[in-house]
Formats: sequence, structure tokens, C-alpha cells
Amino acid sequence: MKKHILAGVAAAALATILAATGASAQTVPPTRGPAVDGTPAWFLQGSFPDPTGNTNVSANGTVTVLPRPARPANANARTRRETVGANPGCVGSPICGNRYGQARNKLERVQYEQNMGYTFSFPVHLPQGIGGVPAVGLDSKNNLWVYQRRIAGEPQLMKFDPNMKPILSVGDDVIGHAQKAHGMAIDAEDNVWIVDTTLATVKKISPDGKLLMTIGTNGKPGDWMEEKGQRLLWQPVMVAFGPNGDIYIGEGHANESPNDTDGPNPENQVGAARIIRLDKNGKFIQQWYGNSVGQGKFVDSHGLAIDPKTGDVWIGDREQYRIVVYSADGKFLKSIQTRNLVCALQFDRDGNPWMASGQDGQFLKLTHDGKVVGAIGGGMGIEKGQFIEASYWVFDKDNNLWAGDTSVGRVTKMTAPKR
Repeated sequence: MKKHILAGVAAAALATILAATGASAQTVPPTRGPAVDGTPAWFLQGSFPDPTGNTNVSANGTVTVLPRPARPANANARTRRETVGANPGCVGSPICGNRYGQARNKLERVQYEQNMGYTFSFPVHLPQGIGGVPAVGLDSKNNLWVYQRRIAGEPQLMKFDPNMKPILSVGDDVIGHAQKAHGMAIDAEDNVWIVDTTLATVKKISPDGKLLMTIGTNGKPGDWMEEKGQRLLWQPVMVAFGPNGDIYIGEGHANESPNDTDGPNPENQVGAARIIRLDKNGKFIQQWYGNSVGQGKFVDSHGLAIDPKTGDVWIGDREQYRIVVYSADGKFLKSIQTRNLVCALQFDRDGNPWMASGQDGQFLKLTHDGKVVGAIGGGMGIEKGQFIEASYWVFDKDNNLWAGDTSVGRVTKMTAPKR
């Protein structure tokens, strides 16, 4: 009898172990999923080493990764950041990089099956030299503007005619040298607005390359405090325009700034991710912050676009994998969780929202509820149709996409299939 009892106990224990093992196996995250309800199938794909702009690009778009420049033996990421421009490194904030966390180059990234039939080409031939292209823009005459991270003394802002022939370069003698070229947008009058994240400015340039306005003070980051007459910017990343010409500036570059942490600079005691709203002449209207209690929180404002039909402000909270939507006057409307980095946002010619998924390397067509219904791009990489970092892009009149790559000196045209 005793043997039978022991055998029964052992069997029960084994059954428990097997059940637990089965349950454990069932909780392993999936690596792919089927197409469902209009959303294309998805799968996981590994990362690719980020060349950070150290590339050569041939006329046919082939990318060669160059060796990284030599650096001082005692240099570290924080020291390099603090010695470039006036922004201190990220210290003390919970969103600073955690050395115990998983490195970005080890991430498995969600990719959607390409389902839209776009083709890839490289009609823009940039001047030889290193430097990624964080942003491009198209004016009303179909001239393409390219904003590139080049070394001091080399023009970073270039204009190409509709045949992609270079027709204008705006040099450092006109606009200064951007220490971190970032977002760019073109207004209804074909003025070009460029953002320098490190030197904390947004600059307005005329169609013929003249500096018209500077928002912020070059090399002096800080809080915008209108009541004190202090009109400074902190980690500006992108600019967008409302239907009435209002200017929206997205601030807060997440783990590259001390957002939530008070520092020694008396002009920067908030440092939080925010949206600043000005009228078309640059006069302050309002600002609202992301990192406060309640719905609508965002710790980054990397993506920024205005819905052309409603005037709503769409904010890409990149590191939190979400989109936060406000009304034009700063009232929170909704949050949309995503599976990808929300690096940039844009609306196509039909008023549909899209997002660029940064180092996940795709451009995704969304519904207004945030459902992915289309995908373009082969993920993170340097091959044709791939991007190390898919970022600020534009649509032309035919809904073709034009995009740079923040870490590669290449402009890709994604041509829509004929309807």
C-alpha cells in the first residue's frame, strides 16, 4: 500500500511538473504572427550595427560602412556629449540609459510584412563625405531639401530641383553649423525650418537660403518661461505647422537629456519633454508638458505632426512606444500604444497618419486609431529598402515617400504602385 501511495505522489508530482513546463512553454513570447483584420503579418528581426553616419554611398545607393573615427582613450559617452555644445549629459533621471539593461544592438525588432508594393530608388546624389540624413522636405515647387549631419565647414542644408539637380547649398556662414542636425519642415510659404537639438535652436530660412528667424538662443538650452521673458529651448527635435500657420515645437530627447532632474543651470529647472505653440510670427501662445500625472503623459516628443483635417497634434513618444494625441490648443485626446519605436509621424496627401519606426527600419501606414494597415521597408540595415534609422520624411503629390537615414548619408525614394 505504501508503495502505491508513493507511486501516486510521484505521478502527481510529475504531472504537476509537466503541466508547469507546458504552461511555461506557452508563455514564451511568439516570434511571428499572422495577418489579422487588415494588419499585415509580423515577425521579429535582429538589429544591425549602427554606423552613426560613417558611411560611403555610391550612385546606385550601395552603402559601405567605414571604420569609426579614433577617439581619446579616456573618452566616454557622457564626456563626449558634455563637450559638444552646452547640453549636459543625462544624469539622475529614471529615463537615462541603464547600464544593466539590454543594449540596443541586441534587440529583436518587430517587422511587418511589406504589403503595399512600393519600390525603392536613390535619385539624390549627395556630396561625398560622411554624415547621416535625419530629415528631408519638399516645397510647393517639388524642390527637395536635404538636412545632413556633416562636419564643420561643409554645408548641411541643400536644395535639389525636381530632377534632383543640386541648385543651392546653405553654408555655415549663413545659418551656423548644427551640432546635432535633427528635424526639418517646410511651411506654406516654402520657408525651411531646421532644428539643432544640441545647440537648442529652431531656424527659419527663406526659399533662397537667407536666415529669417532664430527661435531659442544658440548654445544656451533652457526652459521657455514667457512670464520672465526667457525664450529658450531644451532639446528641440522637430517642428510642425497648424492649418492656420501656428508653429509647434517638440522638445525633449528622452535619454539624451536630464528631463526630470533639476540641475545647476538656473535657466533649466524643468527640462521636461513638452510642446511649445507659437503663432506664425513666433509669438508665444502656450506650452504643455508630458511628464505630469494623469493621461497624456509623454517622456519624449520625437515625432510631431499635425492632422491636416482636424488640427490635432500627434506626438511620437519614441522610447515609450506610443503616440499621444492632443487638440490644437493642448487638450489631451488619446494615447495609442505601438509595437515599434515612434521616431517620426506624418500625414499623407489623403489625410492618413503614418509613422517611421526609427531603428526598427520601416514606414507604417496607420488608421486614426493606430492600427497598422501597411508597411514599407525591410527593417534595420543598409541594403536596398532598409534603414538604420527611418526618421523624418515627406510625401510628394503622388504619395511617394522621400526619406533620409539618420545614420546613413542616403536619400531613398519609395514609389507608390500605379493605381
